[in-house]
Amino acid sequence: MFIETEKTPNPATRKFSPGLAIMPNGTRDFATPEDAEASPLAEALFNLGDVTGVFFGSDFISVTAAPGVDWTFLQPDVLSVLLDHFSAEMPLFHGGSAAEIAVPAEDDAFPENPEDADIVAQIRELIDTRVRPAVASDGGDIVYRGFDKGIVFLSMQGACAGCPSSSATLKHGIESLLKHYVPEVSEVRAA
Repeated sequence: MFIETEKTPNPATRKFSPGLAIMPNGTRDFATPEDAEASPLAEALFNLGDVTGVFFGSDFISVTAAPGVDWTFLQPDVLSVLLDHFSAEMPLFHGGSAAEIAVPAEDDAFPENPEDADIVAQIRELIDTRVRPAVASDGGDIVYRGFDKGIVFLSMQGACAGCPSSSATLKHGIESLLKHYVPEVSEVRAA
């Protein structure tokens, strides 16, 4: 098995692509070792000791290293865990499927005004079709959290969480795109 490894815009995070589907539907972000208890793979990666985040995308896994950790030394260990896991055809989640795992819902963080339904639909469509695929190519994800009085609230996951360029991505990339297509948008903020 060959696992492609890529640097991401976040120097603390690497993207690993094993050439197979990881999460056929949705994504999963493990921000703590406690979160990782739901997945043997995420748990094994956290058990390396130098890992502070694991993110499962559609066909990739992003791993975030602790501050000061040199990827030159961590990368072979991460690859070993991934190869062992996929070669043994181990389940991604305990219990053999994600169906038995309680995954926090990606609920909107802000109650929305029903009068904004068309605006929200446009925002969600742009995020799903233009923003999320671009961010996934960098090993992360962006989740819509809400729209309130012209402000769009988004949550960054995977390689995007904690990335030094995340605020620039939000302000200059996503905010510009949304303002261009949805004039009611005045600002984009991290939630």
